[in-house]
Amino acid sequence: MKSIQISKYGGSDVVDINNDAPIPRVSTDKVLVEVKASGVNPVDWKIREGYFQQMVPLQFPATLGTDFSGVIKELEQNVSTNFNIGDEVYGQASLLSGGSGSFAELALTNIKSIAVKPKTLNHIEASSLPLVGASTWQGLVDNIGLSKNQKILIHGGAGGIGTIAIQLAKHLGAYVGTTVKSEDKEFVKQLGADEIVDYTTQNFDDILHDYDAAFDTVGGETYKKSFKVLKNNGTIVSMLEQPDSNLMNQYGVKAIFQFTETTSERLTKLVQWIDQNNVKVNVEKTFPLSETAKALDYQKDNHPRGKVVITI
Repeated sequence: MKSIQISKYGGSDVVDINNDAPIPRVSTDKVLVEVKASGVNPVDWKIREGYFQQMVPLQFPATLGTDFSGVIKELEQNVSTNFNIGDEVYGQASLLSGGSGSFAELALTNIKSIAVKPKTLNHIEASSLPLVGASTWQGLVDNIGLSKNQKILIHGGAGGIGTIAIQLAKHLGAYVGTTVKSEDKEFVKQLGADEIVDYTTQNFDDILHDYDAAFDTVGGETYKKSFKVLKNNGTIVSMLEQPDSNLMNQYGVKAIFQFTETTSERLTKLVQWIDQNNVKVNVEKTFPLSETAKALDYQKDNHPRGKVVITI
């Protein structure tokens, strides 16, 4: 089978196509999926460049890729599972979570990391969702507990997570403020954003006030300035920054660092919400499997509106 692999950490020059990669073998808790499409996330080029080698060192050659949508090809006989051969599923197959890598024609994935694909989405759209969808659900529902009439600031509203987070926050009945570049203002307005700040010309912390929560996918100074926007007893969840005790004490804000866990439970809840509410999934650009190196660089060097997807 074809698989996109690296034999050492580095840039796009270390990415190779293996036309004869071995087919992964199923086990009691893992199924084999025929991958139809694979979403590209920042974590994918970071894995390529060795960001996580201290935490989870790769065994080379290693197949890249995290998110996917596809069809179950094989599962171990006599295993009790809700899935069957031929089921359309979406989820994760990252090496970091015990999978075999999703940038391949076939991928091994843990049963606890997949769910039945949303019926209202095609494979390209569904493959863009697992990480950003689970991150959004974990952040807004599980960590913040966002409820009706609360105000939430969502940074990077036109990005992969932001586009889903705005729609979920509106579904929960919240008032949504977001930061985007000028050309994305109309796009996030159509997604439901109530208050839009152009971060290229405006300081959001001078404009937005008395928010109940913030969801940060940017980090750095943006994270620090977000405390100023929040009410006393407000909550900030960051995908990048560890809680800053000085800022927490200064503003009376609860801070949470979120490491996303893409579970079947969260993926299933996402499906129910998506299929019932006409959720918009924006895929900015697709690449064939043979151009995965270009796809990773595009994700790294640009700020895609929504997601980048590899078609297989």
